[in-house]
Amino acid sequence: MFKKKAKQFTIPYDPESQYPVIKASICTGEKVAGFKSRADGHFTEVMLIASDTDLMVFKNAYGIDEIKTEY
Repeated sequence: MFKKKAKQFTIPYDPESQYPVIKASICTGEKVAGFKSRADGHFTEVMLIASDTDLMVFKNAYGIDEIKTEY
């Protein structure tokens, strides 16, 4: 009767001008996945990463193999 809908991402990703990154807080441990501009370093937040499953969903949604973490 009630089914959980698959999350759809509306944030565009351009591999030529952006790269995927996880921003992690040293103090709280909170992690946010998004894209960082190669030109000016602007970070665009896409989703909160609360578990390994969230990270897998993010990678699969955008076809990402590797992602680096910045603190």
